[in-house]
Amino acid sequence: MTIPIIDAHLDLAWNACHWNRDLSMSLAQIAQREKGMTDHRGRGHATITLEEMHRGQIVLCLGTLLARCKPQVQPPEGHTRRSIDYATQTLACAAAYAQLAYYRLLQDSGAITIIKSATELDRHWKKAAAGLAPTDPLGLIIAMEGADPIITPAQAEKWFSEGLRFVGLAHYGKSAYAVGTGDAGPLTPAGIELLREFDRLGMIVDLTHSSDPSFFQALDVFSGPVIASHNNCRAIIPGDRQYSDEQIKLLIQRKAVIGSSCDGWMLYPNYKHGQTPKDAISYNDIVNHIDHICQIAGNTNHVAIGSDLDGGFGYEQTPKELNSIADLQLLAPVLKSRGYKDEDVVKIFHGNWLRFFREHLPK
Repeated sequence: MTIPIIDAHLDLAWNACHWNRDLSMSLAQIAQREKGMTDHRGRGHATITLEEMHRGQIVLCLGTLLARCKPQVQPPEGHTRRSIDYATQTLACAAAYAQLAYYRLLQDSGAITIIKSATELDRHWKKAAAGLAPTDPLGLIIAMEGADPIITPAQAEKWFSEGLRFVGLAHYGKSAYAVGTGDAGPLTPAGIELLREFDRLGMIVDLTHSSDPSFFQALDVFSGPVIASHNNCRAIIPGDRQYSDEQIKLLIQRKAVIGSSCDGWMLYPNYKHGQTPKDAISYNDIVNHIDHICQIAGNTNHVAIGSDLDGGFGYEQTPKELNSIADLQLLAPVLKSRGYKDEDVVKIFHGNWLRFFREHLPK
């Protein structure tokens, strides 16, 4: 049985605009176009097209806008296309708008429908729950991974009017507003101001990638809804990219949902890029993280899917069962083999995100 899936983290526009991937193509066509390319190990190993999302019934996702302000970063010559690092926030903002334009073009073509409200969500879900036909539009809610494209806190209102509904304050390293993965530090004064503006607007904050100090401070400053779109557990795989049990407990207290990531280095201890074999990782490793969160919560209400597929890696860096996003459906029998009931699988596949979105998107 195919179960509708909500995936809370897909970098679709980055793949299209910066990896030069036409998501209306098939996986085989993308692989053929990238044959012989050596700028990244993920070339030729894409897992996502619109066709594959339909095949796997990934009927709704958070589609990201991804651009960072890193004036100190100079990409190697010839590798600028994939770069997400820009010299100024103005340039990062322009790049994010290019990605937003891609989503709007997809909507104009009938491939997706951009969802901004709970009413629009329910309209889409009524059709999605019965199974989307290949010609039906996929649902997409606009999210931002790292807030640098918001040039000032005052610009947040304009972004909200453009349809932006979820924002993470930082990605890797320091942003204009917070500190992210691989570094440590608190919110900036502008970050505190931005969170207060998000409170006023009804923006939802994604705490994925926040460094520990920024994470804890954000929960103190921000009173609105929070999620962790694509995060696993530090107790299983150490590192600041994962959440500690203390952080997971705080998220549960805030009624957050945590999306489980399919990125191999977040699933396998001491993962070595380009060396750890694909068959060393399985869906059981993902379920270990899901189960850890459920044990902390005492229920299955706070865990879901945030695959991060094609987020700077391809199927060379995913569990052995996964070569396409459609293979997320194969997670269901693994969950059931570990004692999860049908209703629990439905919650993990879409029910928990659906409940959260219905409660917190504008009416």
